[in-house]
Amino acid sequence: MAPSSKAEKKAAVDAAAWMFNVVTSVGIIIVNKALMGGYGFSFATTLTGLHFVTTTIMTLVLRVLGYVQPSHLPLSELLKFVFFANFSIVGMNVSLMWNSVGFYQIAKLSMIPVSCLLEVCLDKIRYSRDTKLSIGIVLLGVGVCTVTDVSVNMKGFVAAFIAVWSTSLQQYYVHYLQRKYSLSSFNLLGHTAPAQAGSLLLLGPLLDYWLTNKRVDQYSYDAASSMFLILSCTIAVGTNLSQFICIGRFTAVSFQVLGHMKTILVLIMGFFFFGREGLNLHVVIGMIIAVVGMMWYGNASSKPGGKERWSLPTSKTESR
Repeated sequence: MAPSSKAEKKAAVDAAAWMFNVVTSVGIIIVNKALMGGYGFSFATTLTGLHFVTTTIMTLVLRVLGYVQPSHLPLSELLKFVFFANFSIVGMNVSLMWNSVGFYQIAKLSMIPVSCLLEVCLDKIRYSRDTKLSIGIVLLGVGVCTVTDVSVNMKGFVAAFIAVWSTSLQQYYVHYLQRKYSLSSFNLLGHTAPAQAGSLLLLGPLLDYWLTNKRVDQYSYDAASSMFLILSCTIAVGTNLSQFICIGRFTAVSFQVLGHMKTILVLIMGFFFFGREGLNLHVVIGMIIAVVGMMWYGNASSKPGGKERWSLPTSKTESR
């Protein structure tokens, strides 16, 4: 009875973590679309820096209140994480500017096989046949939903390559650091958020000026745009925290695969909020394929042998 109740409690917490991430991620996408599209705040990198400022404030408040205990993360590990994370943010922004929407979506989908490769090479993870097939189904479904025009140029390809690998490494590192140094999501955010906030606020205005030819300090703030800016920064605290919670509880691959449910929800909500012109048969079919793939992945990866770690120490012991 105890093991069953423990498993049920874990399942409930897992579901709550995913729901937390889905709600905050979809929410921030909608708010940022309104802020950037409706009010012309096109400073994406600076906005991300502000997101980490509010996240830093949250971790500091929780530490003062005693909810976050002191922890240690070596400076070398912190610098590597911030390097990957900032290249991820900059790479995704530049990739979106230099590539067609279709190729940008293909690049985002390629993060799943790259994350799988990192787990296979660095963590000695082995995937079952069903798990591999289910990942393929998810990629197919989301690709049908989102990939339209595809045109490639060399500088866009380089930007996408950097974005994909840095994002995959950043997400892998979230799980790796929590596991290696026994850090909670709050602890890890407490170490990384201040460093990302400082570096992005220094880099962001310069990068945004290069991308948009506009200066953030010359933006005309009003009550409405300021409200959306504050709302975006507030929701971002939940988005950053839920990402660390989900990757910590699962893996970067699971976060990527099941995370495409957010893509489906954004498409659906877009149809309701911005009209039904994008709703056609092949998009609906793609959504169905993707959801079936996600359900299959959840079932296949949770079965014995669906996703296993082959530890090197064990193999050495057996060889002796």
